[in-house]
Amino acid sequence: MTKVKNSFSELKFSIQISIFAFMEYNTDRTHLNMPEYGRIIQILVERCKTLATKEERNEMANAIVDFMGQRNPQLRDEENYKHKLWDHLFILASFDLDVDSPYPITSQEELHTPPKRMDYPKLQGDFKFYGKSILTLIEKAIELEPGEEKEALIEVIANNMKKSYNVYNKEHVHDDVIFRHLKELSENRLDLTNIESLDKSKIYYATNKNNSNNKNRNYTNNNQNKRRSFNPKNNRN
Repeated sequence: MTKVKNSFSELKFSIQISIFAFMEYNTDRTHLNMPEYGRIIQILVERCKTLATKEERNEMANAIVDFMGQRNPQLRDEENYKHKLWDHLFILASFDLDVDSPYPITSQEELHTPPKRMDYPKLQGDFKFYGKSILTLIEKAIELEPGEEKEALIEVIANNMKKSYNVYNKEHVHDDVIFRHLKELSENRLDLTNIESLDKSKIYYATNKNNSNNKNRNYTNNNQNKRRSFNPKNNRN
């Protein structure tokens, strides 16, 4: 008996799709709340809202959700896709649909509330060039238990901060400056006493060396050009 009833419901729904698509698709340009589902589904949702009994509305709502899933099979790859389909059904109905949903009904306000902005520490002034990855490492170091791993990570952080400073500012920085910045960023929650000195930034020194070589090369070339331009033979009267 149940199978017969289900078959009858499916047939009834198919007939409804055909009739309403034919009668209303071109004659009634219904506003599309979600254009990706097309006009046919929007019309069916509007029809569902007009059914007299809740039992009929529930039956048609379930059929519409199944039809929505068939029209958009890519949604099946998403987590809780059935729940999303029901949310979409209520969006299509402008949240004016009296049916029993198998999931908690999301309100219009909840769906349109923008997600809360995550609070990231602001890197300004002296710290803007360190980047958020340094902050992440600092938090990780704070969480570690005291020991060699924690000390090693602190030293890695400090050395990377020195490199970032040198690359951004193109100048040498004393270790004390980096230590002071690290203390401020960690809110004095990291012990830096075991770090004697930081590595020299190879990037900074390589750049300086290249600049020095370029200056020397330019100076040599200029002198050679001067010597070529001054030729005693060419200056004879």
